[in-house]
Amino acid sequence: MLAVSALVEGRDRVEVAALFKVSVRAVDNWWAKWQAGGRGALLSRARGRRVGEHQVLSEAEQAAVRQAVLDHIPSDLGLSGQLWTRGQTGELIFKLYRVRFTEPGVGKYLKRWGLTFQRPDKRAVEQDPEAVRLWHEETWPAIRARAKAENAEVLFGDQVGIRPDQVTGRTWGAKGTTPIVRRTGNRFSVNAMSAISTRGRMHFMVFTESFDAKVMCRFLARLVGHFDRKIHLIVDRHSAHRSKTVRAWLAGHKDQIELHFLPSYSPELNPDELVNADLKRSLPHTHRARNQTELAAETRRFFHRRQRRPHIVRGYFGGPHVRYVLDENPLSF
Repeated sequence: MLAVSALVEGRDRVEVAALFKVSVRAVDNWWAKWQAGGRGALLSRARGRRVGEHQVLSEAEQAAVRQAVLDHIPSDLGLSGQLWTRGQTGELIFKLYRVRFTEPGVGKYLKRWGLTFQRPDKRAVEQDPEAVRLWHEETWPAIRARAKAENAEVLFGDQVGIRPDQVTGRTWGAKGTTPIVRRTGNRFSVNAMSAISTRGRMHFMVFTESFDAKVMCRFLARLVGHFDRKIHLIVDRHSAHRSKTVRAWLAGHKDQIELHFLPSYSPELNPDELVNADLKRSLPHTHRARNQTELAAETRRFFHRRQRRPHIVRGYFGGPHVRYVLDENPLSF
């Protein structure tokens, strides 16, 4: 543009080329562009093909492959496996359109389609999507509305089993040599039942016997003793939760507590499942239990630590699949 300005002022093309240290041909090209298209013709543009130009697959074909990847797993479409890789996507393209791509080539398409390589969530094949939809759209909003009208407390509860040989996480070690974690060879375990609320409250019970209806009733009795108002407790469909013994106990305490059941095979809807995961991650970082008594004590210490940090308990409701509890109820209970 400076060169064209100099030409407009009447300077000689050879003089302008020398001034800007370019060839006379370059000056002539700039002058021709300016005369043909004005200032806009002189603006720099990115080199190479434009996005979408001269692509092997048409826009419609690309859209079809992208949707197939989002809606299906490879085995649904006659390929092997359950996870999409660049190689599997390339096989799908070849199967549909008889075009071969390298894996980097497929990767460029995947990136262009806004897809990223992620760790998938797991779902039970027995899960009923319609039941999950009803939970989100009807059941949970109804529970929330009733609890608000009754000035009641809403808790999500679950039970968990802990063994001393559970080693999760990673540790540092020499390259090529797997680190060794010493643990007891004795087989023992403890169980726990917990319940949490969006207020950051946590209630728990650690026990050594198997989880059954009697244990559930004991937990419910302890739970109602902590509240001076009604409780709506949301749990999964464990047989102990739905047993005659529990139903009979609830019938005698219907003004104090009411049980609600999540859809079958849907643990991701229960924020208390994140408490269980946190417990199993945390225990290996504390003293390794050598007997059942020590394991029970470690488990109780974990729950006591969480009770003293209500912000962590509230954080369990921030998980991507349980955020609905807060999103649909911004005021919380």
